[in-house]
Amino acid sequence: MDLQQQQWVDQQAELSEYEILDVRTLEEFEAGHIPNATLLDINDPPNFMSGLNARNKDKAYFVYCRSGARSARACQVMEQFGFKTTFNLLGGIMEWQGPVE
Repeated sequence: MDLQQQQWVDQQAELSEYEILDVRTLEEFEAGHIPNATLLDINDPPNFMSGLNARNKDKAYFVYCRSGARSARACQVMEQFGFKTTFNLLGGIMEWQGPVE
């Protein structure tokens, strides 16, 4: 599901268990990322799929990238592999108004 930033943050507040996934490159991640995010680069398919296989498909995942395109694709892949709850951050980190690590 695509969500604007405030919806994305509000949805996290409603859930007790979730994970934030940054699907950008390592270089992008190291330049700044949303707090508590885990890197899972979608442009590295073997590692991306390995990372998905290691995750609980029943948990909620909040996914973002730079602009929202890669994270939308990541959410589609995750849904195809049986992940039940994925939230794509529309506009990505480029439009993020919150803290960055």
